[in-house]
Amino acid sequence: MTKKRNKFYAATAAVAVTATVVAVTPALAAGTFSDVKAGDAHYEGITALHEAGVIKGYPDGTFKPNQNVTRGQAAKIIAGVLGLDTQKVENPKFADIPTSHQYYGPIAALAALDAIEIYEDNTIEPNETITRGELAFMIAQALGLEAEGDSPFKDVPADNDYAYFVTALYEAGIAQGLSETQFGVEQNVKRGQLATFILNAVNTLTEEPETPEVTTGDTFTLSVLHVNDTHARADKMPKLATAVKEQREAKENVLTLHAGDAFSGTLYFNEFHGKADLELLNEIGFDAMVFGNHEFDLGSSPEGHQALADFVAGAKFSFVSANVDFSADDKFKGLFTDLVSSEPENGKIYSGIVKEINGEKVGIFGLTTEETKDIASPDKVVFSNYIEEAEKAVAAFEGMGVNKIIALTHIGYNDNPNVDNDILLAKSVPGIDLIVGGHDHTKLEEPFVVDTNTVGEDKEATLIVQANEYVNYLGTIDVTFDENGVVTEYDGKLIDLGEVAEDEALVKLLAPYKAHVDGVNNKEIGVTLTEDLASPRATENSLESVRSNETVLGNIITDGMLAKAQKYTDKPVVMAFQNGGGIRAAIPAGNITVGQVITVLPFGNTLALMDATGAELKAAFEVSVKNAPKENGGFLHVAGAKLKYDSSKEVGSRVVSIEYFDKASGSYVALEDDKTYTVATNAFTAKGGDGFDMFAKAYAEGRVTDLGLSDWENFQEQLLSLKEVPTKTEGRIVDVALEEAK
Repeated sequence: MTKKRNKFYAATAAVAVTATVVAVTPALAAGTFSDVKAGDAHYEGITALHEAGVIKGYPDGTFKPNQNVTRGQAAKIIAGVLGLDTQKVENPKFADIPTSHQYYGPIAALAALDAIEIYEDNTIEPNETITRGELAFMIAQALGLEAEGDSPFKDVPADNDYAYFVTALYEAGIAQGLSETQFGVEQNVKRGQLATFILNAVNTLTEEPETPEVTTGDTFTLSVLHVNDTHARADKMPKLATAVKEQREAKENVLTLHAGDAFSGTLYFNEFHGKADLELLNEIGFDAMVFGNHEFDLGSSPEGHQALADFVAGAKFSFVSANVDFSADDKFKGLFTDLVSSEPENGKIYSGIVKEINGEKVGIFGLTTEETKDIASPDKVVFSNYIEEAEKAVAAFEGMGVNKIIALTHIGYNDNPNVDNDILLAKSVPGIDLIVGGHDHTKLEEPFVVDTNTVGEDKEATLIVQANEYVNYLGTIDVTFDENGVVTEYDGKLIDLGEVAEDEALVKLLAPYKAHVDGVNNKEIGVTLTEDLASPRATENSLESVRSNETVLGNIITDGMLAKAQKYTDKPVVMAFQNGGGIRAAIPAGNITVGQVITVLPFGNTLALMDATGAELKAAFEVSVKNAPKENGGFLHVAGAKLKYDSSKEVGSRVVSIEYFDKASGSYVALEDDKTYTVATNAFTAKGGDGFDMFAKAYAEGRVTDLGLSDWENFQEQLLSLKEVPTKTEGRIVDVALEEAK
């Protein structure tokens, strides 16, 4: 139960204290604390107050700027910076702190100025987290500030308990909102934020009055070039280089950004694990990149994320990653910090960076989808909530005086709202001017504008852009900001790279990689197709998809998995299944090459055996068909079994029957819930990828054996074993709702 406060005083404190403010000068020396570096969001405030003797760090040499501030800590810092006498006080009695308490003196001194809230039961709760509204009350009362009008902060209406005090700080030039219109009145105060807030207040109070600045009407136009989901299309990079050069020649104030998923997709990645792409990206010249989910595809390999660490270290640009924590993986030691930097280095990972362009500061922070833990192999890398981390990043930039903010994201333009997407980000977090996105491969011909929040209220515009996939386009957007960092004009479009000439310098750089890849790619395996092996995706006119329907390609892949798996165990392997999201390309009619085989299964997955109960397998197939008849990357193609389901039924109750072929009886029999079966799948699925939590449980319990056999090699062997490649599906997976509708 929340305690009731005593009524606030809306009058100013009786004693003027501004003359006793402790001298606080922003420090220029190296940082005192190991987790507070020059250029970080709150560096000046923290070091200045520390050198003035107002604040201290922790015994381990850290300051912990992102840790919440308690009421007692805030009282001590405010009393210290104001030079209040905390010894000779009137000794008021509080129900929960004695006079010997470490915070009693500062609290009593502020109580004498009516500058600290006291609950109706006469308690202080010194260890309770303080909000920004409470902090405004304490500072305004302690400094004897009065309010005359209203503040511009929409989250602090006139009837809010703290409105008077927030307005008093605003009119005094002290109030530091999270954005132009949001104060964050109910948000907790962090240690770094408090230091910056206090320093700003001190500087304002000790400066000589200035003539009000005249609005100049100055504007700043920023041009952003962007790509996303390039997926190892190194052969298209020479065209991208030409387009980027042309844009840089035609425009000023240019930023070039990559919205993730450079890894996986072609032989260039299978053979070089990002080295080919990196050399070309470096030559083109990027300012920042965010990690896509596919950057974490190799986490379960024997080398782990070594290729990704090498990619980062070799980059001639910075990486931004506000909601991804690499600290538990030693391969990223020295490459990763979770701080915002105004002096970012190439080949390093930051929460966010500040780029100075023609004298203007632009903040860029990164977000990667939390789905990565299900759809890739992040291993020790941890992902956190995108909204919370975005709010922290925006607050950090605004605390540094940066009012032009870009979110570089790999969460999807309008992807699963239960996880994350750009539209929800724009609606939920004020202060973001531009979102440069990726992940769902959306082709946004022009910027999408979000100008309302989650409850439909008007907000300052946030622009969202995305440039499709596979280096098909270069995205461009020109954004004009007014002197307050508000977007006033914009113009964006996609440049079709198919119509652009190749850059000769990039062609030469690519040449040795291409020669190697061509040698592998063009080698024929000895199988000829009379018809295409299709890998369809849903369109406006058709729901047919490798992610929602049985396909000949999926049947061949799983047949090969089943045959191979049976050679590695004496137990009967009753079925094999492959996630549709892992089948990435079709094979055209004609002679099949190695490159085509690898492009179908490009992620380097391995074959795994798993012991699972009939109940677990039924639950897994419910997950498989949860989106039917629409697409699901976790849709399972199957061999050795038959599935019937009803897409018209409620999610979780769609499976009608699952039968496997019983060799002993020579017929298909139903799965039994309490019986354990041996099945085959890829290691990604066996570890719980695509949200198969029941498989993750089996893996954790030691019921999975990774055979270490390459998926594409198994697929190639199966193709070679066929006397005739089938051209029709076999009714292994049937949606009875669609059958009845025919």
